[in-house]
Amino acid sequence: MKISAVEKEYHNPVLLEECLEHLNLKAGGTYVDVTFGGGGHSGKILEKLHEGRLLAFDKDADAHRNLIKDPRLELIRSDFRFIEAELGKREIKAVDGILADLGISSHHVDAPERGFSFRFDAPLDMRMDQSQEVSAATLLNQAEEADIAKWLWQWGEVKASRRIARELVRRRALKPLETTFELVEATEACTPQKLRKKVLAQVFQAIRIEVNSEMDGLRELLTGGLKLLAPGGRFVIMSYHSLEDRMVKNFFRFGNLNYEDRRDFYGNQISPLKLITRKAIVPSEQEILANPRARSARLRVAERHT
Repeated sequence: MKISAVEKEYHNPVLLEECLEHLNLKAGGTYVDVTFGGGGHSGKILEKLHEGRLLAFDKDADAHRNLIKDPRLELIRSDFRFIEAELGKREIKAVDGILADLGISSHHVDAPERGFSFRFDAPLDMRMDQSQEVSAATLLNQAEEADIAKWLWQWGEVKASRRIARELVRRRALKPLETTFELVEATEACTPQKLRKKVLAQVFQAIRIEVNSEMDGLRELLTGGLKLLAPGGRFVIMSYHSLEDRMVKNFFRFGNLNYEDRRDFYGNQISPLKLITRKAIVPSEQEILANPRARSARLRVAERHT
């Protein structure tokens, strides 16, 4: 099954061959792609499954237009944080692998009306699931200044977080914030010219993460997914910023979200997971040249103990 031009336009799958290799696919296995997007990863998984089964998640209605017509695939319109509940509804108690390509797709960045990019003047939206009530505009117009500053620092590592939050609150008192360029102007007013592009990327990332509760979603994916992995089943997770990567790295290492190094009487680590990748796998220079957005990808893999 070749990746279609539509799928590439929606999202060019990163580290595709590496993801497939580390899923350790079995022809008759049951797998979950929790970030369906353009269907690039799912399509390749289906090629290797034969009589197996693939469940895919995507809460974005746009992604469901990329549905691959295949009886072995079920595309679920839901946030992957509900993986345990959704698979429970289908009486699936164990799976052989879970793949996650975190963050936003190329489609999200390149569709001006979605409000994810500071390159376009568009409604201040940033919702991955457009049926949810709270958009970026709602958040920035209603939140306390201290909360905005906290999000900018916590999710974007923005050094001028307090100053930008103060500027946003000042501006919204005169007129509600409605567009991406209004967020850009407020950010640029607090940022030296040479740093503006970097800081804008950090600010937009921070607001997007908060709007979509991305870090909470990742926590629930990790804990719920671990319960579902069959012995020998694998977690294959690709992240694009240090916050996600750090959480995945530590969860894979310790097998819990408290990052407790649990040991038995003899000093052996007690964890339900075994690291398959000691260091993150990163794209080759060739892949980055072909797809610059792959630059920040970090792939980590862990296996459920037998």
